[in-house]
Amino acid sequence: MDLEEKQIRKIYVYRGRILNVRNDDAQLSNGKIVSREVVEHIGGVCVLPVTENGDVIFVKQYRYPYEETILELPAGKLDPGEEPFHGAVRELHEETGVVGDTYYELGADYPSPGYTDEVIHLYAATGLKDVGQKLDEDEFLDVVKIPYEKALEMCYTGELTDSKTLILLLKYKLMEQSGRLTPMEESK
Repeated sequence: MDLEEKQIRKIYVYRGRILNVRNDDAQLSNGKIVSREVVEHIGGVCVLPVTENGDVIFVKQYRYPYEETILELPAGKLDPGEEPFHGAVRELHEETGVVGDTYYELGADYPSPGYTDEVIHLYAATGLKDVGQKLDEDEFLDVVKIPYEKALEMCYTGELTDSKTLILLLKYKLMEQSGRLTPMEESK
């Protein structure tokens, strides 16, 4: 079965700092024309920082769309042309004030493929060194350390709700337990 949809028309209805919104026409494999609303996003990174004693470094910040303060792993959008690994190192440093000796690439997350092209690149960092926070001028957050096992429990109880955080915490643990956790070459 042919599952691919052919783009017929691309119309931008909004262009912003962080995202663009399109209302496209696409042709299905059966010939029918349908409308597809698409949110374009430059992409982002999320980093799981694990301390020497097994704590995870989180950030707690207010998230305007949800009107609540959320506990999540350090993350952020990529700068134009920025390589995901460099964005991960930058975001970890800016938000938590630490950098890692060793980094692990854990794949990518498509947070909501039904309407956005956003890709979040997932990393973990160990061998952490404190080098001082460098928050953006419009960024306000608290750094929180939680033991890894407690963080996993928070996944199960629903205390953690951010999908990239849940995915990264669980995937790292599974890869570690299965012996598939391999340091990145450029971090050795």
